[in-house]
Amino acid sequence: QVVLTNTGTSTINGWTLGWTFPGDQKLNQMWTASYTQSGEAITATNLSYNATIAANASVTIGFTGTFTNSDANPTAFTLNGSACS
Repeated sequence: QVVLTNTGTSTINGWTLGWTFPGDQKLNQMWTASYTQSGEAITATNLSYNATIAANASVTIGFTGTFTNSDANPTAFTLNGSACS
């Protein structure tokens, strides 16, 4: 799972979360977001009911997947194209 927390002071209205798996993981399904996968790159996008994230609030994204050789964790994420901290 991935927990997306708004640590800012203003509301996020619509979000796209991106990351790249360093291994050979492939997603099978995702809940609380829609997603696309291109190679190891994942793009997760809000659903209609969780597009708004208030300051100090969060959204949890769950998913299942498979791998063949490497199940390494991603090391960086982006939110709406900007690096997450």
